[in-house]
Amino acid sequence: MACTSRGSKLSAIVGIYHINHEPIPSEHGMNIMKALELYRADRAHSWHRNPVFLGCHAQWITPESSREQLPYYDERRQLAITADAIIDNREELFERLQVEPPFRKTATDSELILLAYEKWGTDAPKFLIGDFAFMIWDERKRLLFGARDFSGSRTLYFHRTPDRFAFCTTIKPLFTLPYISNQLNDRWLAEFLANPGRIETVDASSTVYRNIEQVPPAHSITVEGGKVRFTRYCTFTATEPLRLKSDGEYEEAFRDVFQDAVSSRLRTARQVGSYLSGGLDSGSVVSFAAKALQKENKRLFTYSYIPEEDFIDWTSKNRMADETPFIRSTVRHVGNINDHYLDFKGKSPLSEVGEWLETLEMPYKFIENSFWLGGIYEKAGQQGVGVLLNGGRGNYSISWGPALDYYATLLKRFNLLRLYREISMYSNNVGIGRRRLLTQIRKRAFPKTLNSQDPYSSPMLINPEFAERMEIYEWLERHGIDRNGMKLSRGNPIESRAKPFDEFINWTNSGVSGTKMSLRHGIWYRDPTNDLRVIRFCLSVPVKQFVQNGMDRALIRRSTADLLPDKVRLNYRVRGIQGADAVHRMTREWPSFIHELERLCEDTRMKELLNIPVVRAAIRKIRETPDPKSVYDGEFTMLMRGLIVYRFVKKLEGR
Repeated sequence: MACTSRGSKLSAIVGIYHINHEPIPSEHGMNIMKALELYRADRAHSWHRNPVFLGCHAQWITPESSREQLPYYDERRQLAITADAIIDNREELFERLQVEPPFRKTATDSELILLAYEKWGTDAPKFLIGDFAFMIWDERKRLLFGARDFSGSRTLYFHRTPDRFAFCTTIKPLFTLPYISNQLNDRWLAEFLANPGRIETVDASSTVYRNIEQVPPAHSITVEGGKVRFTRYCTFTATEPLRLKSDGEYEEAFRDVFQDAVSSRLRTARQVGSYLSGGLDSGSVVSFAAKALQKENKRLFTYSYIPEEDFIDWTSKNRMADETPFIRSTVRHVGNINDHYLDFKGKSPLSEVGEWLETLEMPYKFIENSFWLGGIYEKAGQQGVGVLLNGGRGNYSISWGPALDYYATLLKRFNLLRLYREISMYSNNVGIGRRRLLTQIRKRAFPKTLNSQDPYSSPMLINPEFAERMEIYEWLERHGIDRNGMKLSRGNPIESRAKPFDEFINWTNSGVSGTKMSLRHGIWYRDPTNDLRVIRFCLSVPVKQFVQNGMDRALIRRSTADLLPDKVRLNYRVRGIQGADAVHRMTREWPSFIHELERLCEDTRMKELLNIPVVRAAIRKIRETPDPKSVYDGEFTMLMRGLIVYRFVKKLEGR
């Protein structure tokens, strides 16, 4: 294979495939590429050979990416690829694919994907570690094949009919094709409105548009002979247990795996940035990254959200809205950091709705965090950051270790001596009496079945008639979600710790926002705590490494003994709560917020979708000067979600 570069690109990819072999009109390719001009591009390129058109709208991240051309066509293999990908296990792939040493320094990630496809065919995604979405046209086999990484870090939307198939990283360019309409998907909207939880839809292949689907995380897609086939290629249920001789060996093994995950995400010619809160996950990412960057004579830029100056912290004593003392402690201890503390004065959840809807192309639910998430991207972009690290999945991987659930398991097994010892130490750490802890543990070990006359406490935003017509509550229940947005059968977290990774619908939100915000700001959003190698390692480690000696999240606490300050590493009693000042920020906008909600109540289309009597009752409850504490109340959340849907539908209909 002729190799041209080593780089990776942050890309929006597009493609059209006429299954019926009709020629693709040139204006179709031109229009779909032109629609991507919304995003800044360092290079836009296309490849067209009937019946396939491929395109790529690329932003350069690494120094080598300026020499990589996508789409890429390999004449000898008769394979064409367009990719939005960064592959992290390059060295492993070089060995498996027997890439000659002279070519390893110049091999592109897209060429590695092609080599993997040549060797393993449609099994190729099983061997790839990284963030990716790609499509390959196999000219010899007359098939289109692609995949999305295991947690959906990059999006891949498509439209299909028996005669045509079209795909894109974002949704709106697909509407430039004359045969694709932007009709709303009523089932998706019904799920969004009916489920008070964070998940927008339990169907990871659906979107808010009836004619647009998406490749689910951890799946490949094959288009052949007029048929579209999905294959799940990654699961976590069968993980081989890791047996080491001592606690120290587990700690050393963890540091090795996690350092590789962090270091492989520092590939950029620009600056490297990271979110930084006062907690363990982002602190661990920052400590490993700053150490690696120091060897390259680069400093790490960190970005931390803090509340507005006039905000009065209303949170409980074990919560903290302003994590600055813990953040500064991490910065001082780690070193090699340019730290930034951002209050985003003037921004609020309401002020950012329009921009988020434009960027995401769909309604969203992360209301209280929206203003600072977008603000950090904006600031990092201004400072020349190419990669923005975070520790978003850490609670499920590196800092997993739910003590009370583990103790419940000990109780159920009547391992009482060990339980007594653990509770005594844990009580001292967290400052909670042993009797109170034992009550909580007993409830977890032997939960009672609830039999309430009125089990639904959350206000219902959806119009009951719309819900009944869509049979949406039955649909949610079939997927294990009740009317409060809770799992009907949660299971024991100790016995089913792989489950959150196998239920990939939990991760679709972050993939959508990560991809589209990265395109908007030219920054690749990367999470080392979500690295496949890290997850598989953590799932292989015995549970007692995660909870021991009265210490929850024990593996990460022990492994960072010299890397994080004890103030952060051994903090059991205070947790940060980000976005606590969201309602406070809206005080100045409150009259216009209420006025817009009242207009919503008179809107004919909203009367079809929303439970207007419930909306009016909620408006009456919060009409006056807002209470900052209401940010996590059901009424405020419900009204903000209703407003977001109202604006989305109104804009779509051109009103």
